[in-house]
Amino acid sequence: QVQLVESGGGLVQAGGSLRLSCAASGRTYTMGWFRQAPVKEREFVAAINWSGGSTRYADSVKGRLIISRDNAKNTVYLQMNSLKPEDTAVYYCAATRPRLNVANTADEYAYWGQGTQVTVSS
Repeated sequence: QVQLVESGGGLVQAGGSLRLSCAASGRTYTMGWFRQAPVKEREFVAAINWSGGSTRYADSVKGRLIISRDNAKNTVYLQMNSLKPEDTAVYYCAATRPRLNVANTADEYAYWGQGTQVTVSS
């Protein structure tokens, strides 16, 4: 069982930046970030494989959000730049069981964090 704890959310003005962190209690494989805005379904944001050599992004965040990881710290990060009001959501960190692909659907992830709120004001 892997436990995930997110941090780094908050309130920021449009155009600003935030960095989310997700600390895992043990070894993880593919790690991902999802988000859920009010009255919307949870959506994929970004994912990274175990080595960090392969990443995947939702079209809506490409060029603005960057996922990375530090395996020595069992931590994955989401650097969020040029934030927009439509990025406002609860952001969830997730981890898969051992797998090779960079998963981008929620049902491929076995472990989830509790979420951290990101609010972007206009």
